[in-house]
Amino acid sequence: MRITADDVRALLESEVPEATLVVHEGQVLLLGPDELRSERYAGALMVVSRADLRRQIGDRRLEDRDLQELAAGLEAAVTNLGG
Repeated sequence: MRITADDVRALLESEVPEATLVVHEGQVLLLGPDELRSERYAGALMVVSRADLRRQIGDRRLEDRDLQELAAGLEAAVTNLGG
Protein backbone atom coordinates (compact mmCIF):
# COMPACT_ATOMS: atom_id res chain seq x y z
CA MET A 1 0.00 0.00 0.00
CA ARG A 2 1.35 3.37 -1.01
CA ILE A 3 -0.57 6.64 -1.07
CA THR A 4 0.71 8.76 -3.94
CA ALA A 5 0.37 12.33 -5.12
CA ASP A 6 -1.88 10.95 -7.86
CA ASP A 7 -4.22 9.50 -5.21
CA VAL A 8 -4.44 12.88 -3.48
CA ARG A 9 -4.99 14.67 -6.80
CA ALA A 10 -7.73 12.17 -7.74
CA LEU A 11 -9.47 12.79 -4.42
CA LEU A 12 -9.35 16.55 -4.81
CA GLU A 13 -10.54 16.44 -8.44
CA SER A 14 -13.13 13.70 -7.99
CA GLU A 15 -16.70 14.29 -9.10
CA VAL A 16 -17.85 11.61 -6.64
CA PRO A 17 -20.02 13.30 -3.99
CA GLU A 18 -18.45 13.04 -0.54
CA ALA A 19 -15.42 11.18 -1.93
CA THR A 20 -13.17 9.47 0.60
CA LEU A 21 -9.70 7.98 0.24
CA VAL A 22 -9.55 4.55 1.89
CA VAL A 23 -7.25 1.57 2.25
CA HIS A 24 -8.92 -1.79 1.69
CA GLU A 25 -7.15 -5.11 1.41
CA GLY A 26 -3.84 -3.39 0.74
CA GLN A 27 -5.18 -1.09 -1.98
CA VAL A 28 -5.72 2.66 -1.92
CA LEU A 29 -9.20 3.42 -3.27
CA LEU A 30 -11.41 6.42 -3.82
CA LEU A 31 -14.97 5.66 -2.72
CA GLY A 32 -18.27 7.46 -2.52
CA PRO A 33 -20.45 7.15 0.58
CA ASP A 34 -22.64 4.35 -0.81
CA GLU A 35 -19.63 2.23 -1.72
CA LEU A 36 -18.03 2.92 1.65
CA ARG A 37 -21.12 1.61 3.45
CA SER A 38 -21.40 -1.48 1.27
CA GLU A 39 -20.51 -5.00 2.36
CA ARG A 40 -17.85 -5.14 -0.33
CA TYR A 41 -15.73 -2.54 1.50
CA ALA A 42 -16.48 -3.62 5.06
CA GLY A 43 -13.38 -3.06 7.15
CA ALA A 44 -11.92 -0.38 4.88
CA LEU A 45 -9.74 2.13 6.69
CA MET A 46 -10.90 5.66 5.99
CA VAL A 47 -7.83 7.84 5.35
CA VAL A 48 -9.35 11.24 4.55
CA SER A 49 -12.45 12.68 2.95
CA ARG A 50 -12.25 15.31 0.25
CA ALA A 51 -14.08 17.74 2.54
CA ASP A 52 -11.57 17.22 5.37
CA LEU A 53 -8.62 17.57 3.01
CA ARG A 54 -10.09 20.75 1.52
CA ARG A 55 -10.48 22.20 5.03
CA GLN A 56 -6.85 21.35 5.74
CA ILE A 57 -5.42 22.95 2.59
CA GLY A 58 -7.85 25.82 2.15
CA ASP A 59 -8.18 27.48 -1.23
CA ARG A 60 -4.53 27.45 -2.18
CA ARG A 61 -3.46 25.94 -5.48
CA LEU A 62 -1.34 22.85 -4.93
CA GLU A 63 1.85 22.12 -6.82
CA ASP A 64 3.15 18.59 -7.37
CA ARG A 65 5.46 18.93 -4.37
CA ASP A 66 2.50 19.88 -2.15
CA LEU A 67 0.59 16.80 -3.33
CA GLN A 68 3.62 14.60 -2.65
CA GLU A 69 3.96 16.01 0.87
CA LEU A 70 0.27 15.49 1.59
CA ALA A 71 0.49 11.92 0.29
CA ALA A 72 3.54 11.19 2.45
CA GLY A 73 1.77 12.55 5.53
CA LEU A 74 -1.34 10.47 4.86
CA GLU A 75 0.73 7.35 4.25
CA ALA A 76 2.64 7.91 7.49
CA ALA A 77 -0.64 8.28 9.39
CA VAL A 78 -1.97 5.02 7.95
CA THR A 79 1.29 3.22 8.70
CA ASN A 80 1.17 4.46 12.31
CA LEU A 81 -2.34 3.03 12.60
CA GLY A 82 -1.12 -0.31 11.30
CA GLY A 83 -2.89 -0.01 7.92
